[in-house]
Amino acid sequence: MFITFHMNRRLSLMLFTTAAIALVVCCGAVNPAKATDNGKGVKLPILMYHSMLKDKAYQGVYVISPDVFEKDLQYLQRKGYTAVVMQDLLDYVKQKKALPSKPVMLTFDDGYYNNYLYAYPLVKKYDMKMVISPIGYCTDLFSQSVSPDHANYSHCTWDQLNEMIASGRVEIQNHTYNLHESKNGRLGAGMRKGESISKYTALLSEDLSKMQAEMKEHTGYTPTAFVYPFGAISSASLPVIRNLGFQASLTCESRVNYITDDPECLYGLGRYLRPGKTASEAYFKKIGLN
Repeated sequence: MFITFHMNRRLSLMLFTTAAIALVVCCGAVNPAKATDNGKGVKLPILMYHSMLKDKAYQGVYVISPDVFEKDLQYLQRKGYTAVVMQDLLDYVKQKKALPSKPVMLTFDDGYYNNYLYAYPLVKKYDMKMVISPIGYCTDLFSQSVSPDHANYSHCTWDQLNEMIASGRVEIQNHTYNLHESKNGRLGAGMRKGESISKYTALLSEDLSKMQAEMKEHTGYTPTAFVYPFGAISSASLPVIRNLGFQASLTCESRVNYITDDPECLYGLGRYLRPGKTASEAYFKKIGLN
């Protein structure tokens, strides 16, 4: 069973690349959840990482090397940036607690084991924080495996997630339980063409509720933000997210955010995809992190 799963996961990565590139091109024009972007408030760039591997053959748009990630952290530290998590934003918006003068958020989608293996030790080394958004189905699957830890394809187990949470360096958010794929006309948590709002609402509510329940059961923590797979956003998803108690959402739209005292500014936060083959300084200067 696991051999078949591994092959399917590699195929899913190929599909992810094609679909996500298309979304980066188009989602900004149709995003109904766009956060406040008027230049007012605290400027917050959010970086989006995925997999992290040492083998150069795998490095590319969605796979970065641990060495490059370490250089990212060194650059950000040198430039005076402080890593924050979603709770820091909620404390600022709702409790008026101060944010650092130059905040940045480091997010990791999908919950790969290599995030635990490589990124987590570096985050601790450089006194940073990060946000990991695992796919619940994959976390369950690898938590049940007798040999779950393989850098190339494994996902974090519940035990590994709990270890990271306990460190105070890692926050976990909701990336769906099992809506992270492209099949039968549905991309991620998006709405299918011709699908009724009631049917879509029921499906999305069931999936996200299952992930919330699993997170609470296994970690004692209830995620506060929903992270859209592939950045695929349907306007019908917004009432679902709010009704389930999510106080924020993250997209794949490449832009900076401005955090104000308005809670609405936390919905539809933009993120910059961090490609694997661009040097740290060149990449950060390109997106305006000087």
